[in-house]
Amino acid sequence: MGQVSGVDSRYAWARLGASLALSTLGGVGMWSIVVALPVVQADFGISRADISFAYTTTMLGFCAGGVAMGWLADTKGIAPTVLLGGLLLALGFAGAGLAPSLGWFAAAQGLLIGFGSAATFAPLVADASHWFEKRRGMAVAICASGNYLAGTIWPPLIEYAMRGQGWRHTYLGVGALCLLTMAPLALTLRRPPPFHAAERAGVAAPAPRRSVGLSPNALQALIALAGLACCVAMSMPQVHIVAYCADLGYGVARGAEMLSLMLGFGIVSRIASGWIADRVGGVVTMLIGSVMQTVALVLYTVSDSLTSLYVVSALFGLFQGGLVPSYAIIVREYFPPREAGLRVGIAMSATIIGMALGGWMGGVLFDMTGSYRAAFINGVGWNIANAAIGWWLLARQGRRPALA
Repeated sequence: MGQVSGVDSRYAWARLGASLALSTLGGVGMWSIVVALPVVQADFGISRADISFAYTTTMLGFCAGGVAMGWLADTKGIAPTVLLGGLLLALGFAGAGLAPSLGWFAAAQGLLIGFGSAATFAPLVADASHWFEKRRGMAVAICASGNYLAGTIWPPLIEYAMRGQGWRHTYLGVGALCLLTMAPLALTLRRPPPFHAAERAGVAAPAPRRSVGLSPNALQALIALAGLACCVAMSMPQVHIVAYCADLGYGVARGAEMLSLMLGFGIVSRIASGWIADRVGGVVTMLIGSVMQTVALVLYTVSDSLTSLYVVSALFGLFQGGLVPSYAIIVREYFPPREAGLRVGIAMSATIIGMALGGWMGGVLFDMTGSYRAAFINGVGWNIANAAIGWWLLARQGRRPALA
């Protein structure tokens, strides 16, 4: 069956490689603003909270795009979805690079860059999940790692380019690169997912394996709330580590290195979480990541030397990388495959709302207190809420489903 349908086949793995490459390329839309944040702030002469709002618009665009692009992938296929995302990224980087004001810059970041980048995350993760059964957790984790691989590769490259060419020319170059590379890769994903062929042959799609006694929409809302809470906490180091290092006198370059280190270890964490999820399920994987992320945030509150920040950034990446892909695995365990694009998009978009909210809150708390300590403590509180949802889902697992 697997060889006929393509599930767990060599084609499935080759397709996963193309999806990983697309996710890595499209992920520049999420990470470019993190490195450019202090430079653009100085260019426009604005406050930290103001430029953090531009990051927030990017994440809100990513959030809306996750839902819309997920729906588009369910109805039209993943290839046209990714093609559209690449075009939006090219237009967005061009518009932001030519922006005369913060308003223009924030609009380009949110409406074009964030929206376009979303096509290369949740829709690709959902599509990858259709092509694997035995190694679904691993496949989802590998595809989701493209976002972190982007965070490992792009920050030092963008920082280097900005030093030589300025942030505006760097943005224009990134837009051109997206346009030239993403279209050919998207065309390799034109084959429809296996369950389409099964449905045409009159074979019913597999039923969800788990339930917690909630209606589908109530369960979706709870998963979304968990994702939002964990990513409010996660955003503090990821969004502000570059600015934090600049404030401490270590420079933007050291902060970009820490972000790259953090996300590099996040890739290791994501692959490991996929291996774990294939054995214990998505909810347990989420709970493990939540507890470990809390530990890392506490360590940030007592670390401000250069060496300790490198160490804690590596630990943070190693501890939290498996959290976000665990929500995609949970969705596939509780919902039918035909709804995967939209429902994974909603779950992932909730995590992006968390990143946007947390990134903005970090800037506000910094402006209020003059340091990031309160922001780290705020993150710990949100992470405790995420862990509580994980424990509740685990306790309810196996209950009969409620009426939709």
